Amino acid sequence: VRLVESGGGSVQAGESLRLSCVVTGMGYPSYCMGWFRQYPGKERERVAGRNNDGTTYYADSVQGRFAISQDNRAYSLDLQMNSLKPEDSAMYYCAVDVVCPIATRTSPSGYWGKGTQVTVSS
Repeated sequence: VRLVESGGGSVQAGESLRLSCVVTGMGYPSYCMGWFRQYPGKERERVAGRNNDGTTYYADSVQGRFAISQDNRAYSLDLQMNSLKPEDSAMYYCAVDVVCPIATRTSPSGYWGKGTQVTVSS
């Protein structure tokens, strides 16, 4: 199983970025996907994701600013990040798992991407 994230970068506060994640090599019919972020020295935290029943969730800190979407490809999840703030600066990771919700720590059934850096300057 391989996850490829793209779309990170450096922007000014108030600007937008779109992260994309594509999973290959996984064929389970039921799964969930999510985006997480990690600050230096901190544990990963949930940002947004889609459960296996199709419902979505967002962290309170990004509600109304971030939105996830899935195109016609299975095992893909985009994260549209608008009105970015300096506190959104972190390493962002995509994850997929057949056990939902996805644990913030690595689990035997979950897979993670290598991460993409988002930096927002004021």
